[in-house]
Formats: sequence, C-alpha cells, structure tokens
Amino acid sequence: MTIAALVSGGVDSSVAVALLKEAGYTPTIFYIRIGKETDDQYGGCTWEEDTEITAYIAKKYGCRMETVTLTEEYWDQVITYTIDSVKRGFTPNPDIMCNKLIKFGVFNDRWGKDFDQIATGHYATITRQDGKTYLSTAADRVKDQTYFLGQIDNPQISKLIFPIGHLQKSEVRRIAANEQLPSADRKDSQGICFLGKINYNDFLRHYLGTLPGKIIEYETGKILGEHDGYWFHTIGQRKGLHLGGGPWFVVSKDISQNIIYASRTPTPTLNGNRINLQGFHFITHSPWPAGPENTEITFKIRHTPEFTSGILSRVGDTYVIEPDEEIHGIAAGQFGVVYDRNSHICIGSGMIINTR
Repeated sequence: MTIAALVSGGVDSSVAVALLKEAGYTPTIFYIRIGKETDDQYGGCTWEEDTEITAYIAKKYGCRMETVTLTEEYWDQVITYTIDSVKRGFTPNPDIMCNKLIKFGVFNDRWGKDFDQIATGHYATITRQDGKTYLSTAADRVKDQTYFLGQIDNPQISKLIFPIGHLQKSEVRRIAANEQLPSADRKDSQGICFLGKINYNDFLRHYLGTLPGKIIEYETGKILGEHDGYWFHTIGQRKGLHLGGGPWFVVSKDISQNIIYASRTPTPTLNGNRINLQGFHFITHSPWPAGPENTEITFKIRHTPEFTSGILSRVGDTYVIEPDEEIHGIAAGQFGVVYDRNSHICIGSGMIINTR
C-alpha cells in the first residue's frame, strides 16, 4: 500500500510518520507550501523552519520528501473566500475550506490520486461499517479536529488515515520525545496558517482598509463610540471595542450602514434556540433518506471540546437545529457540524445563516 503523508513540521504530523514507519510503511512525505514568496508580509507563512523539520523527519525515517506549492490555489479559493465572507458581514472559517479545497482537494487531484491513502496528523478517526467509511471523533476530545473536517466528501474520507487519532495529546508528545523529534516540544500552531505571525485585524486592514462607523447600544440606541469598519468585529466578540463600563458584546451588525450594535449582556441576537444551516453537506451519505424529522443529534458551531445535544429537522432546503440548551455566540458564516447522538460519527455540516 502506498501512502502520502502530509507533514507540516509540527509534532502531530511528525509522530504520524513515526507511527506509519512502526507499522511497516514508508510514506512519501509532502509539505504543502501556501505562503507567498514575497516581501509583502500579509498573506505569507513562516515556512522555513517547517520545511527544515519536515526534511529532518523524512531523512530520519528514510522517506522521500516533496514540497508542493499551492499558493495561487490557496489564494484564489481560501483567502478570497475569507475576504469575501468578511465583506458580507459573515464570520468565515478558512481552516474548514482549506481542508476541503486544498489539502484534500487540489493536492489529491494532482498528487494524492497516485497513492492508495493519504495520512495526516489530524485528531480524528475513521469508522468503517456496512461497507461505508465514516469520519469519526478522536480519542482526545479536547484536541478532536473533526469540526475542521466537516466539509470533506466521501471520496476524500475514503482515502484518509489518521495515525494519531486514537492517542491523547500527551501520548503524542511522549512518542515525539522518545523518538527525539525536533518538534517534540514545539508549540501547537494557533490561528490561521496563512497569517503566520500577522494579527488577523492587520490582515483585514491591509486588504479592506478602514471605514469609520458608529458603535450603538443595542437596547437604547445611544451612540457609544466609533469603530474602524464592521469587518473587524464578529458576533459574540467581547474584546476590541475599547468602550468603558463593560464588558461589551458585539450583538449585531448593520452592514449597509456600517453600524456595530453592542450590549453589556448577551441578548437574543447572541443566544439562540434555533440554528439554520444552508447547503447542508453529508460527508458519507444521508442517514435520513426522507430527511431528518425531529432527529436526536449532537453538534458544534465552533471548535470546542464540548458537544451540544439537539434536534435536527429539515424545512425546505434548510436544516434546522433546535439545541437542548440556549447557544451563545451564533455567528452567520460559521459552520454547524452535526454528529450522531453519541458524538462519534461526524455526519456533515452546513453554513449558519440567520438564527431567528
């Protein structure tokens, strides 16, 4: 069996290679470069150290290594999506789209197709039953990354393997230390890859500029202050408004008027008992041929360790989640990822639209 291993230089993908070798496989290692080779710091990754560590891993385990550059594809598909979503007032999730379109999209179409399987360092597992392959949750619920894989499809999941999915993060660190890997003590990456060390607001300011507007108290209509542009603020945000007497929450945005509405306490715009999902996407297949009707599920609307229970139904083309408890910080543009009742099988996902 031939395996392509996507290695980033981090501890998780490095240990994935070590485990594959231990199991008797010699994968071909691929480092996907998406940062721009430019003096422009915005849109570039700090990739030199990553490639050095990846090359060390390849040499240590006797693997062939190839660096593939997908900068243009990443820019055209993921960064453009991110900027467009922000301009429309949505909260984007570029990590979900990167997995769908780049890591398991363009890469597979050009290189992965020549291999039997593709291995990554994601915290996730594969479940096979009744002749079908399902994305399923990791043993480490805190590190579980199935939320970020909620938009991949059946041909993609059928080729994937997750060598560390059955391990706790502490076990992965221990293996890395035992193997004397240079990434053993390396911190986990945070935020969006293409930003490197750049602040997200600096990235938005570079591409969208500023547009001063009013911050208005949601309950009273009182003008509280000014902001630099609605795209710098997301629903549920608690920091960055620079207002006294807080804490203040961003509870609503008027895109056409460039107005941010804030409140000292969470309001119905932040909390909800209904989540509407547009364009629902099933990873393997729909377990409900006639559509879900008051089906018990669990779900996430962001990457957190906790799963929330609820009821899933379909109204026309919209899938509707009614949570068992009020949900805080529902943001249009993010993804609602649906799991089975036992929080084991990841069924699919849809983009959150209006919540009321």
